[in-house]
Amino acid sequence: MYSIVILGAGNVASHMFQAFKASEKCSVVQVYNHQPESLKAFEKSAATTTDLSELMEADMYLLCLKDDVIESIAEQIQTKSGIIAHTSGSQSILKALNSAVFYPLQTFSKESKLNYSKIPFCLEANSEENLKILKTIASCISSEVFEISSAQRQTLHLAAVFVCNFTNHLYAIGESICKDDDMPFDILKALIRETSAKVQTNSPSKVQTGPAIRNDESTIKRHLSQLQNQNQKDIYQLITQSILQKHDKL
Repeated sequence: MYSIVILGAGNVASHMFQAFKASEKCSVVQVYNHQPESLKAFEKSAATTTDLSELMEADMYLLCLKDDVIESIAEQIQTKSGIIAHTSGSQSILKALNSAVFYPLQTFSKESKLNYSKIPFCLEANSEENLKILKTIASCISSEVFEISSAQRQTLHLAAVFVCNFTNHLYAIGESICKDDDMPFDILKALIRETSAKVQTNSPSKVQTGPAIRNDESTIKRHLSQLQNQNQKDIYQLITQSILQKHDKL
């Protein structure tokens, strides 16, 4: 059985803890965080600590931390014999002796349940031996395991910001527009589900709909006149222009 120490107690750490907890071949033996109150959720199932010098020996140290502290924390534990892997999508592989990347390509919220077996794990390691171990560990919790370079992972992370973070922000704008006219956002959820379902089997470019791809100038002008929020109006114009250019409508 592979032993794992998780460093961090946020969304990613919480989900990785649950994923490994359900595995028969991996065990989270300890969770580290600098804030003791954040460790309470893990205390019943693993040892916890706020002191890096007290980290237990393990096969992998999984750094589920903010990007700006990953390198510093890794340097402080580089004497450990296990693999030191971070879960960041944008950070390069570390310079530690046994460094690796264990990047789950998914959006994580503590309150959301996930099917971990379907989450793509993008892996990178500084040696073939470490990569082999990493693949074995990842395969314990997911059937979607990929060897991805730092450059490729950073590209994936950029694309993920567009398809996930930016899209969710557009949902928030849609919700705000509905609320301004006393309408429930729930009315739009069937549309959201269908839009998401289409790209599971089609290229997004092939299933684009709406006034921009139709070059429906009268509808676009009416929408712009309806928007009183200048930021929302700017976003509408920018995305409309992007769709027009993408589909050669200009």
